[in-house]
Amino acid sequence: MPGFVREKKRITEPNMCLSSPLMPDHSKGNHRSPSQATDEIESPLLPGLPDDVAKYCLALVPRSSFPSMGGVCKRWRSFIQSKEFLMERKIAGMLEEWLYVLTMDSEGKESHWEVLDCLGQKHRLLPPMPGPEKVGFGTTVLNGKLLVLAGYSVINGTASASADVYQYDSCLNCWSKLANLNVARYDFACAEVNGVVYVVGGYGVEGESLSTAEVYDPDTDKWTLIESLRRPRWGCFACGLNGKLYVLGGRSSFTIGNSRFVDVYNPEKQTWCEMKNGCVMVTAHAVLEKQLFCMEWKNQRKLAIFNPDDNSWKMVSVPLTGSTSIGFRFGILDGKLLLFSVEGDPGYHTLLYDPNAAPGSEWQTSEIKPSGLCLCSVTIKA
Repeated sequence: MPGFVREKKRITEPNMCLSSPLMPDHSKGNHRSPSQATDEIESPLLPGLPDDVAKYCLALVPRSSFPSMGGVCKRWRSFIQSKEFLMERKIAGMLEEWLYVLTMDSEGKESHWEVLDCLGQKHRLLPPMPGPEKVGFGTTVLNGKLLVLAGYSVINGTASASADVYQYDSCLNCWSKLANLNVARYDFACAEVNGVVYVVGGYGVEGESLSTAEVYDPDTDKWTLIESLRRPRWGCFACGLNGKLYVLGGRSSFTIGNSRFVDVYNPEKQTWCEMKNGCVMVTAHAVLEKQLFCMEWKNQRKLAIFNPDDNSWKMVSVPLTGSTSIGFRFGILDGKLLLFSVEGDPGYHTLLYDPNAAPGSEWQTSEIKPSGLCLCSVTIKA
């Protein structure tokens, strides 16, 4: 669960779309009559070409040019925002994988999202996220877009849980507001599974622990409550594996201390079941190669790897010596696990774990590194 978002500039208009100064949205500056807008929507994507050919051509454009493309016309913008565009990119072999990292400065005062590619090159800073400063929010990726969900904020001296959900469009480099959760919450679990997003547990408006869960359908922009957990759970995390939702870690009202229970939701049966072999006090987690990678606070020199096919765990030693109190945050790029040190010393290198490397060659160092302390990260292909 990320710690907090704090930006130098704060935008409070919930529905405004924030574009990068380097990539202006020219379409907003053009005032068209209704008839002109209709003509634009019905006009071909590229004059003289069938739309299927035009879509393939647009899919070949480098990812860094997407925000500018979105300013050409409404049809281009609508196409770039669609699932179809990502599919065309995939068919053309043009998908580019970028890592979006929420970083904190060395003084712990300001945070921002920055973007890294598989070579470690920084492409842009994200526009400031709308809304007030937050802690205990959740992040996930849906259809090539970053979602920042709920959290806890203090506004005019009043603290409250939030139900807000904001979406960052990685193609157009802008934020927008989605439908609110049914239940405001913070310190909860969230994950994408089968093209929808689930949120589970956490703390509510009065600080009460929650067992409620809900699911977001992007086609209807609507949250729907689903069957609740058997017990309240908070400080937990979630992931999607084999088409099911797994909720691990944190605490629950039925356990003393940190919970080893794993709650598993089957979307087809719409029911929860339970396992008893989870991790506790997880400081970092990521899904790679259809397996879950975790690091526990008590043992930050080993990776715990969960295989959902047989519900088994294996431990992999991290090739480091020295204090075990120096932990990591995870990132995923190019099928490899990146371990970003939470130590502020610039001399620390990023560790890279390749699960497909030859035995004995899985661990390397990498030059890929965020500019500050990594609070959390997501990987988006587009």
